[in-house]
Amino acid sequence: MKTSKLAGVVLSFSLIAGALAGCGGEKSGGSATSGKGGDSITVGANLELSGGVASYGQSISEGLDLALSEINEKGINGKKIVLKKVDNKSEAAEATSAAIRLATQDKAVAIIGAATSTNTLAQVQVAQDNKIPIITPTGTNPAITNKDGKVNDYVFRTCFIDPFQGTVAANFAVEKQKSKSAAVFIDSSSDYAKGLAAAFKSSYKKKGGKIVAEEAYVAKDTDFRATLTRIKSKNPDFIFLPGYYEEVGLIIKQAREIGLDVPFMGGDGWDSPKLVEIAGKEALNNTFITNHYSSGDPEEQIQKFVEAFKTKYKGKSPDAFAALGYDTGYYLADAIKRAGGADPEKIKEALAKTKDLQLVSGNLTLDKNHDPVKSAAILKYENGEQKFETKVNP
Repeated sequence: MKTSKLAGVVLSFSLIAGALAGCGGEKSGGSATSGKGGDSITVGANLELSGGVASYGQSISEGLDLALSEINEKGINGKKIVLKKVDNKSEAAEATSAAIRLATQDKAVAIIGAATSTNTLAQVQVAQDNKIPIITPTGTNPAITNKDGKVNDYVFRTCFIDPFQGTVAANFAVEKQKSKSAAVFIDSSSDYAKGLAAAFKSSYKKKGGKIVAEEAYVAKDTDFRATLTRIKSKNPDFIFLPGYYEEVGLIIKQAREIGLDVPFMGGDGWDSPKLVEIAGKEALNNTFITNHYSSGDPEEQIQKFVEAFKTKYKGKSPDAFAALGYDTGYYLADAIKRAGGADPEKIKEALAKTKDLQLVSGNLTLDKNHDPVKSAAILKYENGEQKFETKVNP
């Protein structure tokens, strides 16, 4: 990406006027209170602000707030975006209820969220029934946008999908780590984990690797020692662990305690500062993740975003969820601008036609399934810090 191109995206919102009001909660601002009338445009956010994966929703919320504060300095077609946030509590049923509320009561013209695949899938039918576009910043399961070969017309995403992420991990294991025998350990209750595992296993086997162990756990489990001991007995030289940070942190900590010192690798579900708190810095050495971006990537436009985020949030470094929340704000704003107004149908059409939009996490072009074709970053943990390893193109 070129810095001038990113600047062009920001400057393209030349008709934006007014400062952001209400983007930190459920209060709206401006003389218009909801929907598409008056001088404001209501957008919903259906996010995991509490519960088991609250770190994800909170990061998306912070990135989104930063984007809207920038966008609303000038406005979109003479209007500002007013954001209404609803906490889905990291639960699928709550995500469904939140989507219904935002679509029918708050009259949002679009909904951003949820963070996880399961919670996004829970609101797909709401989007289709109410003809309101939903954009998930980080839901990577393919079925979110395309179920059984049929595109969900009103559902979009800003991130790449599980098959690409799982394939990148398998290639890294074989080509860079010289792995020949791998174990796969998944959260059996997670659509996200199952999707990544399927792609990893398929690609790993095609490259000549052997899957020597497949084990599962359920979210909220806390003692993994018996399962890890079984995995250790199979002598894998690599372990693929595509879960969420709460369980992943405990698994890696306990694995190191029983002497299971081989490389571990996961996906973007690891990306939370709480992972380091749970696992410990030393235990995370020799672990890797695929991710949507890295704050350590030296590209100038990424570092510009990192500095803006740190300025707003008192030195805090933005993770990939924050970056994708930020990018989703600009993705939606660009579609609203091209739609010429706040009609959900026209916004949906504009979202689907997005091409070559320069964002922090990469150049965004939507394919026929409403999935971005984007690069992936590979990061490694060193003494509790993420280090940029390389970037992989689709």
